[in-house]
Amino acid sequence: MNDTHTPDAKIKPIKTVSTIWFIPVIAVLIGCWMIYYQWSNEGSTITINFPTAEGMEAGKTKIKSRNVDIGEVIKIELNKNGNGVIVKAQIKKSAEQFLVTDSMFWVVSPQISHAGISGLSTLISGVYIEISPGKSESERHLFDALDSPPLTPAGTPGLHITLNSNDQFAYKKGDPIIYKGLTVGQFEDIYFNFEERVVYYNVFIKSPYHQLITSNTKFWDVSGLQFDLNADGISVKTGNFETMLTNGVTFGIPKGMAIGEKIGERSYYDIYASYEEADDERYRRSIEFVILVNDSIRGLSVGAPVEYKGVQIGKVLSTNLIRSRQQAQLIEEDFKIPVLISLQPGRVGLPDNEVGENLMIEQNVYWIENGLKAVLRTGNILTGSLFVDLQHNKGQPINEIAKYGDYSIIPTNGDEFSQITAKAEQFIDNLNNIPLKSMSKNANQLMLEITQTAHEIQKVGQSIDKLLGQVEQQKISSELSKTLQGITTLAKDLSSGSQGYEELRSTLHTLTATMNELKPLLNQLKHKPNSLIFNSGEGSEPIPTKINGSQ
Repeated sequence: MNDTHTPDAKIKPIKTVSTIWFIPVIAVLIGCWMIYYQWSNEGSTITINFPTAEGMEAGKTKIKSRNVDIGEVIKIELNKNGNGVIVKAQIKKSAEQFLVTDSMFWVVSPQISHAGISGLSTLISGVYIEISPGKSESERHLFDALDSPPLTPAGTPGLHITLNSNDQFAYKKGDPIIYKGLTVGQFEDIYFNFEERVVYYNVFIKSPYHQLITSNTKFWDVSGLQFDLNADGISVKTGNFETMLTNGVTFGIPKGMAIGEKIGERSYYDIYASYEEADDERYRRSIEFVILVNDSIRGLSVGAPVEYKGVQIGKVLSTNLIRSRQQAQLIEEDFKIPVLISLQPGRVGLPDNEVGENLMIEQNVYWIENGLKAVLRTGNILTGSLFVDLQHNKGQPINEIAKYGDYSIIPTNGDEFSQITAKAEQFIDNLNNIPLKSMSKNANQLMLEITQTAHEIQKVGQSIDKLLGQVEQQKISSELSKTLQGITTLAKDLSSGSQGYEELRSTLHTLTATMNELKPLLNQLKHKPNSLIFNSGEGSEPIPTKINGSQ
């Protein structure tokens, strides 16, 4: 019997988990990673309040910055009050740093304004939400959208200042700030203070023009075309072509003023109606006088210049300075209208302080005591505007300066027009006093007598003409008779056979013989002019002989 060796069996444990199950595990891990990646890169969800959702659509409307997509609208719903909409948007992780307190959102859509046309690309792609990133470090996720795009994006280099005005002119967002014809800034926000009744404007001046703004800078209006009819004539002013269509403001430093110091953000400035008003503002000190005008002050307005020898030294402050206790005196015939004027020491080179005021008061008091007078003069014939002219009248000093309330009075003279009118009225009165009726009657009688005299003189003249004609005819006839007698006598003397005729004939015969004798001499002088002085040495001229040889 043969023994057969059987090898021992190897025992292996049975696998409890199949490798096929690794596939779903890996898929789950990948899914978890994708979820985490999506969550970690999803960014933040923000809420924006809009007045309306016109043009916006969830899942389609984009949020952009400088035309780059940084988010998308995911939900739109009405707010609790129903007066606006709440827009929820997803912002990319890479743009979360833009979600700060001073960031601004607004809807970009097609717009047409005086500044131009914008947002035309949205006609095809649809509206989108634009963000202007702020500079704050405080994070924020709830925003109120702007009604319109900001005129100056956050971070733009330049300077923000505040202008204020209590005058009648007004400005709107986007109106330009002009400097020497260039647009260097614009109005951004408008706020009306009801307590002060003053309009405040937030204005932005672009870099590098913001360096022109100093503590002595003045702003004045240059809106549209400005026609000024005043005592100096007619003037037309404008800023540039843009301000001819809209309102605008310009600025500068008045002549003679220092440049001033640099300023910081949100400094306050007033807006003046014109450069002249801005220039006048620097004269802060003044002294006041009253002039009593006996003539009409029509044409004299507040702000009219006060001049001395053609130089402006002040202006008119009031043309209605009538005290309450003197109201009843208006009905008096000789009532004089009080006009308040101010004289500014800074305009005449004196210090613009109390010292300058005292010097000017002392000088004017001396002048008034020695005959200084105020005269209303016409500055512009077309407009009839008047100004006050101060002049010296020698020989008219006064002992004491009169007062009108608390003001000293400068004596006045009538204006030139009033003086001319008075002389014209006096001349007309003198004409009216002339007895024209009696003079007219006497003149008519005189003219009748002169006419009769002229007729008599005409008759006498006709008689004289006839007499002279007769005398002249007689004289001419006598002279003509004498002439004819002389001609007849002469004709008789020269007739044939008369003694005169024979004498004339004898005289002509003698003259002919004399000329024949002088003929050889004249021929010799003609051919040999010197033969009368010099002898030629020749013998006597040969005597011609006859042909037959005989002499």
